[in-house]
Amino acid sequence: METGKLSEQINLHRRRFFGTAAISIAAAQLFLGGAADAQPGKAKPAELPNIKPGTNTSFGPLKQIDAGVLNVGYAEAGPANGPAVILLHGWPYDIYSYVDVAPLLASAGYRVIVPYLRGYGTTRFLSPETARSGQPSAVAADIVALMDALKIEKATLAGFDWGARTANIIAALWPERSKAMVSVSGYLIGGQESGKMPLPPKAELQWWYQFYFATERGRAGYDKYRHDFAKLIWQLASPKWDFDDATFDRSAASFDNADHVAIVVHNYRWRLGLAEGDPKYGDLDKRLAESPVITVPTITLEGDANGAPHSDPGSYARKFSGKYTHQTIEGGIGHNLPQEAPLAFAQAVVDVAES
Repeated sequence: METGKLSEQINLHRRRFFGTAAISIAAAQLFLGGAADAQPGKAKPAELPNIKPGTNTSFGPLKQIDAGVLNVGYAEAGPANGPAVILLHGWPYDIYSYVDVAPLLASAGYRVIVPYLRGYGTTRFLSPETARSGQPSAVAADIVALMDALKIEKATLAGFDWGARTANIIAALWPERSKAMVSVSGYLIGGQESGKMPLPPKAELQWWYQFYFATERGRAGYDKYRHDFAKLIWQLASPKWDFDDATFDRSAASFDNADHVAIVVHNYRWRLGLAEGDPKYGDLDKRLAESPVITVPTITLEGDANGAPHSDPGSYARKFSGKYTHQTIEGGIGHNLPQEAPLAFAQAVVDVAES
């Protein structure tokens, strides 16, 4: 979609029904329907059942697999032979951002993989000698290694925050592994040079934690107060999301990972050019510094109440050269869009995967 075209608005309370066939899934009805922009003669994407956010509170038993430099912990749902979807979380969040999204996609026949990123949950480094790097290229390489380990040749990638950036990088550098993509807040690829550019004061204020992490006081403070710190970020990034303690605590447990603080602090220091990256990812970083265009089919999403730093959709539309649309999700939806609006997020995945 070219810059300036009308963003699609989603009413989370609207339900559209198509056809006469329906199947019962988790006491809800799954209806098959079509997107408004479906091509004539082409199968219409599935219309997912409407659910209330917070309907689900757990995944099935988590799995572990050696992949690249990590032993990755991940949740899996849906048929093993279904088309693959990989859901990627951000900071300070975890796989529970997708606790409602995963069963929706599984009900539509997708094989859903939801991994803990390096430094979160049950994901661990295989060697104590591996650099605890948080540079974005390293995180993306982890997911490609996970795909190799799981024998997934190509997947639809979807994410927000660090997860959206990771999906962007894989789609840009490994397009042959990316069937399609859903990216909250659009195009998030950047390099150290762009990170050094000063922003207007109000924009810099939104990045206060980045400057805090640049100091040893910040590293120690995050280590000591990571639970309270993360809850504050949740509140600032999603000011209209009335999450309860149980919802937060489920995710906060993943921050107890022994490498969590090192990964987070390195990520933000690297962005400012205050820390060196792991040299093994240097060639990837050089390619990313050129801000490559993404060619795979993409839907970008934005919540209407996102309190975290984010760009106007018009500023990044031209970075997507394949089939592209943008959707603004209404209803006081903040930064953790998949957990706050799981139906809208899951529907976007289905729409782009079947486009």
